[in-house]
Amino acid sequence: MIITTCGNSAQIAQKLAKKLNAKFSPLTIASFPDGDLYLKFNCDVKGHEVVLVQSFQPHPDQSLFDVVFAAETAKDLGAKKVTLVAPYLGYMRQDKRFNAGECISSRVMAKLLNNSIDKLITIDPHLHRYKSLKEIFKIPAIKLSANPLIAEYIKKHFSKEVIIGPDWESFQWAEDIAKHINVQATVLKKTRFSSRHVEVKMIHPVIIQDRNVIIVDDIISTGHTIAEAAKDAKKKGAKNIYALGVHGLLVENALDKLRKAGVNGVVTTNCIEHPSNRIDVTPLIVEALKKR
Repeated sequence: MIITTCGNSAQIAQKLAKKLNAKFSPLTIASFPDGDLYLKFNCDVKGHEVVLVQSFQPHPDQSLFDVVFAAETAKDLGAKKVTLVAPYLGYMRQDKRFNAGECISSRVMAKLLNNSIDKLITIDPHLHRYKSLKEIFKIPAIKLSANPLIAEYIKKHFSKEVIIGPDWESFQWAEDIAKHINVQATVLKKTRFSSRHVEVKMIHPVIIQDRNVIIVDDIISTGHTIAEAAKDAKKKGAKNIYALGVHGLLVENALDKLRKAGVNGVVTTNCIEHPSNRIDVTPLIVEALKKR
């Protein structure tokens, strides 16, 4: 087995190689003067399984392009199998044509990967309208979950906690994590009356006064949804408020936005490399690769 990466997720790739006693050989990625991609394998992959470790952040467009070129090149060089480990799989949120003429990018992404790789391993992909990865992937596609790791982190670092999902899409993560550590969980529902008047209500009321509120979501992007939930928790007397996310995109000054909303700390897994990473998902991937 040869572990490689296009640049993203290099830390996870190195850890995987060490734990699996495999060769680690990152790709050379550069550009020709006209901007065309230059890609090179730095070891002989003929007859080997190539495990390409690459989150689709940062630069999701380039990451997808790099993965397709790397997988096709590996096969052309004689690799017997190409497995993509994408701790964060991009393009999953556009799972429907919301407006006429739109690209359903999740299906286009899946089509490209179906044609270039042999197997996919990913962590907590954003499945909303799709119930399973099988709906868009023809290749074996393994969905891992960081929920047990997040639950263990909460159990170790917090007390008197209550878990909140800031919206319906996130509640599946919040509820599952809460069950792991036997604490209460609730979900918030937003009713928008105007652009400046939004009412937030708990679907399953729980006591927040003097509790540590843990707001859990699969993706923390701009931070807006979590910020609204934090403001509501603050009004209800929360002792401290923390945001935990599987995938920390944290774009558009999200951290500043969350601090201003009363969030005391942000914790993410290392699915996307970021200073907020506190939870290592490498053990999940090691076990998945061992099963093969």
